[in-house]
Amino acid sequence: MLNRFFIEEHVKKALQEDIGFGDITTDYLTNEDDIMSCTLNTRVDGIFCGKEVFETVFNILSDKINIRFYFNDGDEIKKGDKIADIKGPAKYILMGERTALNYVQRMSGISTETNKYQKAIGEYKAKIVDTRKTTPCFRAFEKYSVKIGGGSLHRFNLSDCAMIKDNHIKYSGSLTKAVERLKQNISHAHKIEVECDTTEQVKEALACGVDIIMLDNMPLIKMKECVNLINGQAVVEASGNVNIETVRDIASTGVDIISSSAIVAKAPTLDLGLDM
Repeated sequence: MLNRFFIEEHVKKALQEDIGFGDITTDYLTNEDDIMSCTLNTRVDGIFCGKEVFETVFNILSDKINIRFYFNDGDEIKKGDKIADIKGPAKYILMGERTALNYVQRMSGISTETNKYQKAIGEYKAKIVDTRKTTPCFRAFEKYSVKIGGGSLHRFNLSDCAMIKDNHIKYSGSLTKAVERLKQNISHAHKIEVECDTTEQVKEALACGVDIIMLDNMPLIKMKECVNLINGQAVVEASGNVNIETVRDIASTGVDIISSSAIVAKAPTLDLGLDM
C-alpha cells in the first residue's frame, strides 16, 4: 500500500514543514562529527506500525544514520520494550526526531485501536473497516495502519465505489432511479453500495441488484431482520453508533462488515519516545 516513492515524497514535505529554513537550536549546539546513540521505546502496550516511514525520515536527512529494529509492523509491543536502536550524526537525529515520532505514534495508535475493535468482534465473521473520515493528505498512512492492526479497508476515495446516500436518493428522486442512472454510466469494474435506514429501502435495494447494502443506524433487532431478508444476495455493512462497547453486539446480527470512523478519527497516539 505504501510505495517507497510515496513515503519519501510525503516525508520530504513533512520535513520541509518542520525544519523550515533550519533548526536554529540544533545547528548551533552540535557539530557535524558529533555522534549520538539513542533508542526508540514504548511506554505503553500496543501494535507497532510505521517502521519504514520512521526509517525514511532519518535516511533522507543523513545516510550515516543506522537503525536496528527489533519489531516489525503488526507486532505486539509491551510497555518498556525497546523497538529500535538509532546511531548517527547527532545533528540529524535531533532534527528528525519529532517528525519521525509523529508518524510512528499516529500510525501505531491507529493500528492499536483497530486491533481492539477486531478482537472485540471475537468469533463472529464481521470485519471492522475504516471510513473516509481521515486526515487530509494522510489517508494512505491511516489506511495502511488499519490494515496492519488487523482491520479491513473501505473505499480509498470517491472513485473506488459508487455509494448512494440519503442526499443522493433525494436528489435523484428515488433509490431506484439513482441505481439505474449509475448502472448506465459507471464501469463494469465498479460496485454499487446503498445506504439504507428502513426495511423498505433494503427491499428496494435488493430489487435493484446492488452489490452492498449499508444498514445505517438501525436497532439491533431490525438489523438482524434485514440480514435475514438480504440472505446473502448482497454484502451487508453496518454503520452508525459503532464503538468498542457496541461492536460485538452489532457483529452478532450476522453482518459482513462494520464500518467505523472511530478506529482512525478517535484513535489516540501511542506513547513512544526517542531516548538517549
